[in-house]
Amino acid sequence: MTGGPILVGIDAGTSVIKSVAFTAEGEQIASAARPNLYRQVDGGGVEQDMARTWRDTVATLKDLSEQLGPRAKDIAAIGITGQGDGTWLVDAEGEPVAPAWLWLDARGAEEARRFAASAAHALHYEHTGTGISTCQQSIQLMVMKRRFPQLIERAASAMHCKDWLYFRMTGERVTDVSEAQFTFGDYRTRDYSDAVIDNLGLAGLRRLLPPMIDGRRTSHPLLAEVAGASGLAAGIPIVLGYVDIVATGIGGGLVGDKRNLGLSILGSTGIHMRYVAGPSEVVPNPQRSGYVIPLPSETALTQFQSNMAATLNIDWIVGLAESVLETEGLERDRRSLIARLDERVTRAEPLSAIYHPYISEAGERGPFMDPLARAQFTGLHSRANFDDLMRAVFEGLAFAARDCFEGAGGLPDELRVTGGAARSKAMRAILASVLSCPVRHVEREEAGAAGAAMIAALSLGLFETLEQCSAVWMDGRLSAETLPDEALAPCYDEAFGLYQHIRRTLPPVWSRLASLRAGVLARGAA
Repeated sequence: MTGGPILVGIDAGTSVIKSVAFTAEGEQIASAARPNLYRQVDGGGVEQDMARTWRDTVATLKDLSEQLGPRAKDIAAIGITGQGDGTWLVDAEGEPVAPAWLWLDARGAEEARRFAASAAHALHYEHTGTGISTCQQSIQLMVMKRRFPQLIERAASAMHCKDWLYFRMTGERVTDVSEAQFTFGDYRTRDYSDAVIDNLGLAGLRRLLPPMIDGRRTSHPLLAEVAGASGLAAGIPIVLGYVDIVATGIGGGLVGDKRNLGLSILGSTGIHMRYVAGPSEVVPNPQRSGYVIPLPSETALTQFQSNMAATLNIDWIVGLAESVLETEGLERDRRSLIARLDERVTRAEPLSAIYHPYISEAGERGPFMDPLARAQFTGLHSRANFDDLMRAVFEGLAFAARDCFEGAGGLPDELRVTGGAARSKAMRAILASVLSCPVRHVEREEAGAAGAAMIAALSLGLFETLEQCSAVWMDGRLSAETLPDEALAPCYDEAFGLYQHIRRTLPPVWSRLASLRAGVLARGAA
């Protein structure tokens, strides 16, 4: 390893906590990880032990400092990002009030549905640019206020995951611009909105919301006791990064030399982000779904939609193949099976069927919201083989991405992709033809941690703007362009219209199926 300042990005995800070290030019030089465990509780709750999350984060920093050895003294700043939404309550003494409620928690489903169906949702969306959903802290505070008042009584601060870690590292009770704005603020002012808070019926809980800071301009020193436990030097600047979606976006190249860039994160879920230069370019969604969130910039934002299932669909169909092989006494490694399928998908018949990728039992949230939405193939024929079905799944993911981009204001001029499915050449080729734009794979493993470290670099003044930082950090980390297939693109364009038509006619079918299944389950229980 060469000399120069080192920037560390912490990405505390739902399942894994990572601490990653980068050079000032964006080269990853070391990383450490620990599982971040959560548990399900009665009534649809999903909780995480806040004290354990903190201990495991310190452990990753200690592992990282040991890997760096003498170079640990070159750590110039640490940026923090983490899982979005959820509620991490802290009392006046700085201790957890209860386990954190994660974004996966479903205890507020009824409150979210009721608010979304009310006239109040229009005002909320007008200010935040973000549709209400079960996972947000606003809904969870509503539930706590009504059903768990003892938690509210004991709480002094309502934090998010990254805010909790920042508090433990610096002693400062703050939150960041991005997460606080899309939940309780106005994307035009980048600040809290009393109109939004009052409209949610949470004026009495305003005391719980920490002040906002922007990590580009504000940092606080690492506490001496934390330095001792982690093997780091006391006083290192700690930078509160933006929410993980934003961090992954900027670490994945959403900000660049082109104006209308898009980024898709194809993980278990799908995130489809559009770069927006300023508030005037935000395109309201008629169904009041999606998000509008500030970027680490004076004016730029991202507008995006998130669909519930991306690679979950691939996992499902590959799992079917695995189960068939197992019944015949054959075992195949899943990774090698998927790798071989990629080439076969490329050769398979396009549009053998139209697939709607709503395989998640939570339904769909972008660009429409329907908890009863379910996956289906339409138009199967007797010649369709397994490779054709797999290609239809890939095409369905691309159609869902286009559906989300259209719901977030329009198609990008260039798409950058990251996440598990982004490594597939077949997936990139199909995306390029469905979206009619070049697609480039982001060749960086830890985009979220990189984004947090990039904000730390801005805080130190190593770069004047995010655009300058991105130009350096993305240099050599984007694949060559995958271009649309000129013959297929018009066919996919027409098929996408049919894809939308089908999904708009299906809600009554999904509703009847849900009733039928509920009846079957009830008879089985009896």
